[in-house]
Formats: sequence, structure tokens, C-alpha cells
Amino acid sequence: MRALRFDGTQPVLDPAAREPVLSPGDALIRPTTVGICSTDLEICRGGTNFVGTLGHEFVGICEEVHLPPDAPASLVRRAQAVKGKRVVGAINIVCGHCDLCRTGLSTHCRHRTVLGVAGRDGCFADRFTLPVMNLHPVPDSVDDARATFAEPLASAAHAAGMLRLQGKTYVTVLGDGKLGLLCAQVMARHNPSVRLLGKHPAKYGLCDRWGIKHRHINEVGRLQDQDVVVDCTGSASGLALAMQLVRPRGKIILKSTISPLPIPPGAPVPGANHPAWATPVNLAPIVINELELIGSRCGPIPDALALLERNEVQVDQLITARYPLAKGVEALTAARSGHIKVLITI
Repeated sequence: MRALRFDGTQPVLDPAAREPVLSPGDALIRPTTVGICSTDLEICRGGTNFVGTLGHEFVGICEEVHLPPDAPASLVRRAQAVKGKRVVGAINIVCGHCDLCRTGLSTHCRHRTVLGVAGRDGCFADRFTLPVMNLHPVPDSVDDARATFAEPLASAAHAAGMLRLQGKTYVTVLGDGKLGLLCAQVMARHNPSVRLLGKHPAKYGLCDRWGIKHRHINEVGRLQDQDVVVDCTGSASGLALAMQLVRPRGKIILKSTISPLPIPPGAPVPGANHPAWATPVNLAPIVINELELIGSRCGPIPDALALLERNEVQVDQLITARYPLAKGVEALTAARSGHIKVLITI
């Protein structure tokens, strides 16, 4: 079995990776199309302690399920709904028993692993496993390429759900990468004042097609007049700009972890404790202006599938390159060079 893995220093395509083993309650999935995320790139830069098969954005066929003899009826029903079907899935694998799981915060499970990110091999392989309860069947009207956006689109929808967007709320989305463009589309459905600020005209210019306001990041003043700023830049400078744009007692939604300082091409990847990873941000404006800083991560997959099925969010224009798994390392390199979304076909 082939698998695109991070070995601790660099991504490698392993042509003889170990076959996944099904645990009770798991499903065996044969991915057909997977998407490269900024998290995958951060892992490959040494920004986490993860070593293993990469990837968490996927669509694939649920080929097999392993139900325990005493499987609850809910698990049996879900298995029947997904076996043999095209599926996407939630990436957090949770215990279901800890205090956070029991109180509705299972995505923050104290014992969770995360597909292709923490403690569990990902989907950049010929086969992988995920709990049956994490899977959701894909509507027939949503093709494989669009279905790969289910996980990041769910994240964007989750951010929108954390806000009151209706009325005269002024909202700015920072960042013209995939996540910023998805957040802008989802939020503009509720509020026509939403605007997106970016650095790359070829990217933020896509907003013309969707009727969303957009500007270059250097063309706007720092008037502290925005009710909400959604930071999708993944940089310390993005958070600093958000604090300059938002009004006193306004909200900043932080959608991406802050990436390290740039590493010169060809230079060795520094260890996790190297000073290169330090990205100091002056947080004084949060106190001085009484700002709310809100982190936002994963969201409900069914909400994303509904948006895709109703064609309320456009994702085809975000796909800028496709590679076969055999060229997975090249695909990761391409994803670092200005593409919006790179897909890998398995």
C-alpha cells in the first residue's frame, strides 16, 4: 500500500506502507480524492510533533466496517448508511466518555486523536480507517472534487455560526487562501457588508464572481471600525492587523494557527523549540480596547454537505492544481508556491 508520510524531517512516498488495521467501530475507506491543507504544510515544516501518514481532507468509498457484537443501534444504522457509499468525515476521533464528550464538547475530547494531524495516520494513502460514526454519505449531486471541501467548509460554517452576522454588523475577512475565501462566501450569505482583504489579486479577485467586496490589504485604513474581523492569514502580522481594524469591544475570530517565521529554501527544518518558531504578537490592544479574541476550529460536516448540495458556496474555482498520489511530494511542494487548493487523486 502506498502512503504519503512525514518521516520527521521531510515528506516521503512510502510504496510499501503498513496496511491499516480495523478496530471495533472502525470503517476501512478507499480515498478517491484528497485535498492538501495548510496544516499538512505546517507538519512538513516541522511545526508539530506529528510523524505518520498525512492528510485529513478526503472523499472516498467506505469499503468495510467492523462492528462489535454488542454494537448499539445508532452505530448499526450509521454503518448501513455509509457502507459501500462515497463518504467524507469528521477528523476528530473521540472517546465519547470523558467530561468534555459528555457535555457536548467532543471535538475537544481530552483523549482525542486527529486524522493525519495528531496520533492517527491520515488519508493520503490507498486505504485508511476512521470510526464509522465520523462518516457521512455524500449526496449524488456533489462530485468528488467538491466533496473534498467538506471539512474546511464545515470549519468556515462553524465560524459563521459563532457570530451574529445579521443587521448592521461590519465584517472583514483577512486572508485570500482557501479558508478565507470559504469564510467570506459563507458569511456573505448572511451579511452583504462582508469584505475580504488579501495580498494576491488572482485570489481575492475571485470575489468578483460571487459579488463579495474585496480589496488589497494595503488599500484600507486602520480606522478600528469593524465589528468583527476573521483572521485566516495564519500569521502574526494578520493578527496584528486584525487588532488595528476591529472597533473597541469588537470580536476577532482566529481561524488558523500562527505559522513560524519563513525558513529559507534548502535550509534544514528547525526543531519545535527553535527560536524560528517564535512569533511574538503585541496583545496589549486586546486589553486596551477590550477586544474578544475567539478561536475557531472544526465544524459539523452535515452543514457543509448541505451548502455544497444546494450549490450555495462555490469551490470549483479554488482548485488550482491536481496531482496523482505517485507525485504526492511534488504536490506538497506546489501547494507551498501560491496555489489556492491542490488536490491529489488516489
